[in-house]
Amino acid sequence: QISFEKVTVTVAGAVALPSGTVLGKVTASGKYVKYDEAGTDDGRRVAAAILRTPLPGVNGDHQAAAVVRLAEVFGAMLTGIDANGTADLKAANIIVR
Repeated sequence: QISFEKVTVTVAGAVALPSGTVLGKVTASGKYVKYDEAGTDDGRRVAAAILRTPLPGVNGDHQAAAVVRLAEVFGAMLTGIDANGTADLKAANIIVR
């Protein structure tokens, strides 16, 4: 339980987010969005959490559980992970195996 928090995730583009989606945290709002290494430099380019509960493809803000610290996760189960994201998560004490 120490690894999880209730967070607000903004879904954009009407795309469902499955459990295991890597998230970035928008600096200005504190809300989480799908991690995007090549995206806008507003926080989403830094992997900060992993979605625990799937979200529907409905645009807007949703409450969800996310892994935000002190965890070991199976990389094959993650969506949207890359080498930089793995390093970002390690800095948050989330180890990808």
